[in-house]
Amino acid sequence: MLTIITGGSGSGKSAYGEDYICSMAGENKKYYIATMKRGDDETNERINRHRAMRSGKGFETVEQPVDIEDIFLSHDIAPDEYALLECMSNLVANEMFRDGKVYDEVFVFKKVMDGMEKLVSRFKHLVIVTNNIFEDGAEYDEYSMSYIRALGNINRSLAAMADEVTEVVVGIPVKIKETSLS
Repeated sequence: MLTIITGGSGSGKSAYGEDYICSMAGENKKYYIATMKRGDDETNERINRHRAMRSGKGFETVEQPVDIEDIFLSHDIAPDEYALLECMSNLVANEMFRDGKVYDEVFVFKKVMDGMEKLVSRFKHLVIVTNNIFEDGAEYDEYSMSYIRALGNINRSLAAMADEVTEVVVGIPVKIKETSLS
């Protein structure tokens, strides 16, 4: 099963995603796939805040900021478990702007989606948190616009694959898509 949780910055989507996967998994093993790269003090503080937020919830954290398709090679993850990927926007940025290069949005789309298909096929329930960054109407530089298009295309493709899509608005989850599992 695939669930997508989206929302703007500070909307409560991360907390909702954690609570959601915890309620779905119950006492089963849960993985937290962290995609944020460690870096400056602000980034490290954000990582520490997210770690504290999920403390005591029974997650096994797997840091995988790039090459998501290799997660099962680099970590001992049993098949048919539950996982929360936090978050897609970091993964897309990490793949697009890596190794001192800027990769094409079409390449990034294919690389990320190939990885997502592998994750969806291996996990019993995968929850992906992603950002809604598309509504300000501003024009940005060429690289930022390429990133926005890549993330938008990935979000649309994932939503089409998903069993459920929820947008979190000011802490309130709003179901956008819900597939009956009966």
